[in-house]
Amino acid sequence: MDATESVLRVRDLRVTFGTRERVEIVHGLDLDVAPGEVVAIVGESGSGKSVTALSVIGLLPDGARATGSVQLHGRELLGLTPRELRHVRGAEIALISQDPVASLNPVFTIGFQVVEAVRAHDRSLSTRAARRRAIELLELVDIPDPARRMKQYPHELSGGQCQRVGIAMALASDPQLLIADEPTTALDVTVQAEVLDVLSRLGRREGRAILLITHDMGVVADLADRVVVMRHGALVEEGATRSVLLSPSAGYTRQLLDAVPRIGSRGPAAAPAAAPAVLEIDDLVVTYGNRLRGTFRAVDGVSLRVQQGEILGLVGESGSGKSTIGRAVIGAAPVREGRILVEGVDLSTASRSQRRKTRRRVGVVFQNPALSLNPRYTARQSIEEPLHSITGLRGRALSERVDELLESVGLADRADRYPHELSGGQKQRVAIARGLSLDPALLIADEPTSALDVSVQAQVLEVFRELQSRLRFACVFISHDLAVIDELCDSVMVLREGRVVEAGSRTQVLERPEDLYTRRLLAAAPVPDPDAQQVRRAERLALLGTD
Repeated sequence: MDATESVLRVRDLRVTFGTRERVEIVHGLDLDVAPGEVVAIVGESGSGKSVTALSVIGLLPDGARATGSVQLHGRELLGLTPRELRHVRGAEIALISQDPVASLNPVFTIGFQVVEAVRAHDRSLSTRAARRRAIELLELVDIPDPARRMKQYPHELSGGQCQRVGIAMALASDPQLLIADEPTTALDVTVQAEVLDVLSRLGRREGRAILLITHDMGVVADLADRVVVMRHGALVEEGATRSVLLSPSAGYTRQLLDAVPRIGSRGPAAAPAAAPAVLEIDDLVVTYGNRLRGTFRAVDGVSLRVQQGEILGLVGESGSGKSTIGRAVIGAAPVREGRILVEGVDLSTASRSQRRKTRRRVGVVFQNPALSLNPRYTARQSIEEPLHSITGLRGRALSERVDELLESVGLADRADRYPHELSGGQKQRVAIARGLSLDPALLIADEPTSALDVSVQAQVLEVFRELQSRLRFACVFISHDLAVIDELCDSVMVLREGRVVEAGSRTQVLERPEDLYTRRLLAAAPVPDPDAQQVRRAERLALLGTD
């Protein structure tokens, strides 16, 4: 492919970081993206895929330097002044970021932000014309009732709707190249499928070039025409998506694909053994809102039971109530009706001291380890803090317990590292060790692997599985990744709009679902097989037509 055929043409790209001693992060990368083509860059964290994208758009951090050639329709971008780059960004190249909520300003309406994006590239437009264009953009990305949505704030939209607004803003200047950096990581499977449909239409039907950065092989199978596999800053394999995913030539690519969990690969679920109930929830109702704005039921009459040694998977779309249930158990969400019992203690009637004592038996692992760890604490200090403050352990006894926990998650040699010195998977393992530090009877794990690439996710799940098998704690595992649920859980509960629609063993729910909503979730879950993706896409569309 020559320069005149490519929207983006990268040759011998090398990126170095550092001031005194420079370290090369990207090693001589070549890359082309044609009009109407979606090219995916995949690889583990630290592979250089995001650094490559930042080099293209001229947003490398201070101290970083890119050499080689990056051409947009034959125009060299490396070496442009900051002012020249500002004219390229947004106007000719647009970025769709990973976090749809963080990319929008919470204090301004959706309409104000999209109109500003439109006028930023054409100040000659009147406010009325810019508003018309903003509504057209929202329609283009399938925002329902766009005129009404223009008046709303980001917190009034779902995550998928916020991401589609972000895409609309990226399209405001009709850019030639879209760079989508992990655009679906924070989304549940059905919303992810909707966003992928939008990106597919923008690429294939409207002829826009798209550079997709992702660690999700299912997303690659669904959206990409070609795949570039990177490892340690170097190109490992490149080719048509079908060829790379179904017949990879590189061992590293095969390792990435082998690490992807697949529904049904674990075999049938074993019959549950009788064990005491650790968590019992009866007719739980959690409401939000007030008399002025009205209230809604985030959780509406949910009952469940988790016994010792059992992992219950809670699944459902954003807003289904799964995380709210976890927050209610740890006392972070208001319970309006119903009972929550932990080891037989009813938290609604227990005294304050009883509740405090009981909740010490509940550990928590959150979604984002970077936010849940204090950046000023080493791995050792992060685990020491709850142990010392709650149990009073100190001295040698405290040190030995922390050493034991670090050893259990494979981080004995990382005890004195700070969060910024740890990989995403290592940070999450510190968070797991901290969650288990008080020897909990129950662990609430809220999306603990969603931000991790596939190989790191596999490592964390293996650590989690080994610890749970050995320590026999009960666990509520919250996730939108159905394959991860199948890989790890014994039983599954499917939630929709705060209510239970289906529950049972993982084999029953995930392989023989009875409810139409469960079948839709399964059809929307991407798999790393382009042929299977076509079948699943057709099935999903057919199921949507049954409403």
